[in-house]
Order: sequence, then structure tokens, then C-alpha cells
Amino acid sequence: MSGGGAVPGPDGRPRCPWGLSTEDYLAYHDEEWGRPVHGDDALFERLCLEAFQSGLSWITILRRREGFRAAFAGFRISEVARFTDTDRERLLADEGIIRNRAKVDATIANAKTLATWAPGELDELIWSHAPDPATRPAPAGTGDVPAVTEESTALSKALKKRGLRFIGPTTAYALMQACGLVDDHVAGCVARGAGR
Repeated sequence: MSGGGAVPGPDGRPRCPWGLSTEDYLAYHDEEWGRPVHGDDALFERLCLEAFQSGLSWITILRRREGFRAAFAGFRISEVARFTDTDRERLLADEGIIRNRAKVDATIANAKTLATWAPGELDELIWSHAPDPATRPAPAGTGDVPAVTEESTALSKALKKRGLRFIGPTTAYALMQACGLVDDHVAGCVARGAGR
């Protein structure tokens, strides 16, 4: 059995160990991570935040989430797709977000691409890569949770083929975990199976 199994939280209920490291993580773990997310704009937000997280800790993104939402028009695809060079410069000067030029450019470019898709098409494409839950036993510990899977590699390729940027297999898998396509809460975690 791998380390990192469920441990008691402040209320005595067992949780994934990472969810207990800060109050921010506890709320995110209990209320959001692993719960199904649908809707193009909602999935666009998660896709963007996972891309911004690349190379950083998730807590950095989580604590700036409201800043990201304000800077990127609530991640409404139709609005971000209309961003101009002036908006780009505004974003690169915004201390409320991660001011990474490549990630800002990818977010705007991805919105412009997604604005040409039919309503619901992003949702359908992402969810078509969800594995059968019956084939995925609960991880005994955090050491049993993969960083990349066959499905995340396929999702990354499908998104790139359709013109999206900054979405490798690891980022795609983090998206799948965050949006409930997979349930990687460890065995015994109180949040495992929530929202299904």
C-alpha cells in the first residue's frame, strides 16, 4: 500500500492528505475538486487555471482565482475572444494574476478558437474522454494517483488538434481530476464519490 492514505481532518472525518495542508485546500478539496463540472465557460475557466498552474503550486492559482476571474471577464469565452492587444497589455501588468506572457497569449488564443465552436462542443469533447469509473479503483494513497493517463494523453491530443494551446497530457489530467471526469480522492476519503 502506498503512503498518503486518508487522514482525519479537523472534524475527524478522513480526507486526502493534500486537502488538509491549508484552509484554502480544505474548502477546495471538500466542495469542488473531483465534482463534475459542465458548461463551456466553466470548463474554459478550469482549462485556463490548470494551464496557468503549470510549473507552479495549485495554491498559488487558488488564492488568485478571483483576480483571474476579474481579469478574464469571468472566463466567458465570448468576451475573452474579443480581447485586444490593449487587454493583453493590461493582463501582463495585472498583479492579481500570474503574468506569464505565453499563458496569457494562450488563454486569449484559446478563447478565440473556442468562440468558433458550437455551444456545448467543448463540454462534449472533454467529457467524451472520461474513463469508465468501474475500471478505476479508488487509489489507496496519493502515491497511487497518476500524473498522466491514456485518456489524458488522448484529450490533450484532441484539444491540440482542434487548435487549443498550452494543454499537455499532465495539464489535461489535472483538468480531468478537478472537473470530476475521474475521482482521485483516496479510498476512505469523505469526498470520494461526492457529486456523482
